[in-house]
Amino acid sequence: MAQQQNQSSNRGFAAMDERQQRQIASMGGKAAHEKGTAHEFSSEEAREAGKKGGAAVSQNREHMAQIGRKGGAAVSRNREHMAQIGRKGGEARGDGASGEPSRSGREGEQGQRAGGHEQHAPASPPAH
Repeated sequence: MAQQQNQSSNRGFAAMDERQQRQIASMGGKAAHEKGTAHEFSSEEAREAGKKGGAAVSQNREHMAQIGRKGGAAVSRNREHMAQIGRKGGEARGDGASGEPSRSGREGEQGQRAGGHEQHAPASPPAH
């Protein structure tokens, strides 16, 4: 009986392990370069190919979200980097790292930040 056509075969290049496939493909690439028939991308062709690949990959929103989560997790493990980000945020808000005392907390909310009672009370005439 003959083997069905749609079943995969355990012969040839596809049956080799990945290491062997890479080794043979590498030899083919080197031979093409030596012969002078290998295509070498110009910087413009490479740029265009990169744009196409990037556009195709970025269409997969779940994949892009996964990349973002992975990058965020890696960055957040760097405690010094996170501290630096926090200091920059504090400087932008005007508290913390500038050398001035922090105005957060109860005292700051009632005093400087929100304004004291005296700032909002109407002026009363002097007592005689």
